[in-house]
Amino acid sequence: MRIIFFGTSSFAARTLAKLLENRYEVVAIITRPDRLKGRHLHSSPPPVKEIAHQLYPHIPVFQPEKASAPEFAEILKQFQADLFVVVAYGEIIKKNLLEMPKFGCINIHASLLPKYRGAAPMQRCLMAGEEEAGITIIEMTPQMDAGDILAMESIPVPMDMTFGELDAKLCDLGVKLLFNTIRAFEKGTVTKVAQDHALATLAPKITAEEEKIDWNRSATAIHNQIRALSPIPAAWCQVKIGSELKRLKIKKSQIVEGNSSAAGSMISFGKEGWVVACGQDALRLIEVQLEGKKPMSASDCLRGIHLPVEMCLPFPSTGL
Repeated sequence: MRIIFFGTSSFAARTLAKLLENRYEVVAIITRPDRLKGRHLHSSPPPVKEIAHQLYPHIPVFQPEKASAPEFAEILKQFQADLFVVVAYGEIIKKNLLEMPKFGCINIHASLLPKYRGAAPMQRCLMAGEEEAGITIIEMTPQMDAGDILAMESIPVPMDMTFGELDAKLCDLGVKLLFNTIRAFEKGTVTKVAQDHALATLAPKITAEEEKIDWNRSATAIHNQIRALSPIPAAWCQVKIGSELKRLKIKKSQIVEGNSSAAGSMISFGKEGWVVACGQDALRLIEVQLEGKKPMSASDCLRGIHLPVEMCLPFPSTGL
């Protein structure tokens, strides 16, 4: 089966690598254009391009501004693909491409559709404190994440699971379901189940405002925010160390039930750990990254701080 792969993110790059390791015939790779990143605005290739050039330089890589543009569609026609596989590509694929391959176009989506349609399904799942997550493979349609379900499987989500950990598990699950789906196409045994659109929820891209911690919120809400954004971009707050304001990213935390202290105040700051009062209950900081430093355990961070520390409360509630 001749496959054209569309993808951009590290999740997509790992999926592509597994597809090629298992000797599936990927005849072309489509990814988003390089973007300017960092303080000095260096050109940065997407992860899919990086892994393709490093490991599979014989496969052509294309980076169109608009994949569905008529002129690029003509290029894709020349590959005579049987199937398009789309994983975290970052652009809505239009009808002219969806109808091109023999078996159509399928998408690996990291949620249990119809819940969490959109760009950030894993992060939104964790922010909501869901007890399960999963992978859905769908037949793509012009409507975002609304196509018929070809395969679906769920996994449990422990209360301490971070985005990075969930991403790794769902990538492995997505690869397994993708292989099963490709084999079903080859055997002619694919089954399709329509989504219940009335149950659809959205998972829009995370905004910069949602990265900020407001200690007036409950410990549970903040804990879910922290693990949904860990390891990157990471939830953060401002701390005052002596007379200096610094940004503190929090990578891992633990809920401590019971609290009568004012939100943002230090319940414990020393040998007993770093515990901060929240609007309801409190939060133990497990892994942090102080501005200018590498990520480290909260206990190691504490050993390097020899001045009074105060949590700042400049942010109104984000409503998460």
